[in-house]
Amino acid sequence: MGIFLAVILGVGNLFSKEKEAVAEVQPPWIEIRGELKFANDANPILIENAKIFQGEGLVIEKGWIFLKDRLVHSIGEGSFAGEIYDNFTIIDAEGKYITPGMIDIHSHMGVYANPGPAAHSDGNEMVNPVTAGIETIHAFWPQDIAIERAVAGGTTTIQVLPGSANLIGGRAATLKLHPRLTPQDMRFPGAKDGLKMACGENPKRVYGDRGGPQTRMGNLYRNRQVWINAVEYSKNWKKWEQEWEQWSKKQQGEEPNPPSRDLTMETMMLLMDGEILAQVHCYRADDLLHMIDLSHEFNWHLRVFHHAIESYKIRDVLAKNNTGVGIWADWWGFKYEAYDATTAGPGLSHVEGVNVIIHSDSAIDIQRLNQRAAQIYYEAIEKGLNIKEEEAIDWFTYNAAWGLDIHEQTGSLKVGKMADLVIWSHHPLSIQALSEMTIIDGEIMWDITKGFSSWSDFETGQWTFDRSME
Repeated sequence: MGIFLAVILGVGNLFSKEKEAVAEVQPPWIEIRGELKFANDANPILIENAKIFQGEGLVIEKGWIFLKDRLVHSIGEGSFAGEIYDNFTIIDAEGKYITPGMIDIHSHMGVYANPGPAAHSDGNEMVNPVTAGIETIHAFWPQDIAIERAVAGGTTTIQVLPGSANLIGGRAATLKLHPRLTPQDMRFPGAKDGLKMACGENPKRVYGDRGGPQTRMGNLYRNRQVWINAVEYSKNWKKWEQEWEQWSKKQQGEEPNPPSRDLTMETMMLLMDGEILAQVHCYRADDLLHMIDLSHEFNWHLRVFHHAIESYKIRDVLAKNNTGVGIWADWWGFKYEAYDATTAGPGLSHVEGVNVIIHSDSAIDIQRLNQRAAQIYYEAIEKGLNIKEEEAIDWFTYNAAWGLDIHEQTGSLKVGKMADLVIWSHHPLSIQALSEMTIIDGEIMWDITKGFSSWSDFETGQWTFDRSME
């Protein structure tokens, strides 16, 4: 968005060199924002003789993939014909399967950290139904013991969301699963934050006797009112931007003062400007439609509905709106708005052209997103839907990357994309499938022959037995 976004996102120079020559004006603030970095280079890795599900519907029946400089360097059928050097790690994956690394767009690891005492409950700021300005990056605990287990299951990237108590719960962060001391150093390079919102039962249950909202009417009223305020906030900032740019060119008169900052309004403005992605917890079809109406009224795009149990009822609307659905295989019935579910729903939406994404919302299910996708895939086949298995692979890889707008960097195994992949013991849609090796950014982060390595200080000294899973 111009000056404001450059400042908020810490992009660096606000002006071209020509403008800098005229005006050396410092931004009024720069947000401290980390990003994943590496201290050392990764050795090249060559994996041969595997069936490779590349993602995006592409399959190599038997081939190889070469990883170099933390990226997919090359990939092909048959045998690798290039030169092999002493520093190569060579893996014979005969009879194995390769997919892109699994991506979970709905995780609370780190903010509802394991083990789970009240001291680790940092996912819901239940003091106000609108807390858009809070950020999960400020609560994520990298020592959560579930993180290494997620990697052992084949997960390479996650979106860490606030909980769903609030109408607008706060900003979500996208992280690569490398062991680090701070979540800032796990941030997926260049990934946009998400904004978690919730509709339906949760906000009115939490705030019904605490000043509201008490009803679904109240949910939408509160939402619309705060978005009206956000539009005015945005207008004020854009007006200042124009005035400040004009002043910076001439440097005549008094420098315009920026409006007062409000982190809630700021976050919502960034969403309207497309710099943050809307990630919305919602179940019932009518609630889904109300939230789409809300997004149209205030001119922001609803990227993904999460849980979305009744999304199959409005799959044509979702496809037209280019809104994805993050969904479980078989969670249902735990509250009234979760009753009208069917395992066939995601398959029906997929055939309609909706970006279907398998998510976890669980430190357990994140270890087996592939098998949750298999449940939906085989249910769809049983119902006579025409879906290929390579399309089902996209539900926990490429489509998930799309949901986070990182599909140009990861989610499929194409030359130049991040070297994030899993070597599976069996077909990834088999109940027998285990991640034998998980590679993230060209580094072997999980090897089933070596087992857990106690990423978390919480577990230091606890392993007194063979840690391998062979």
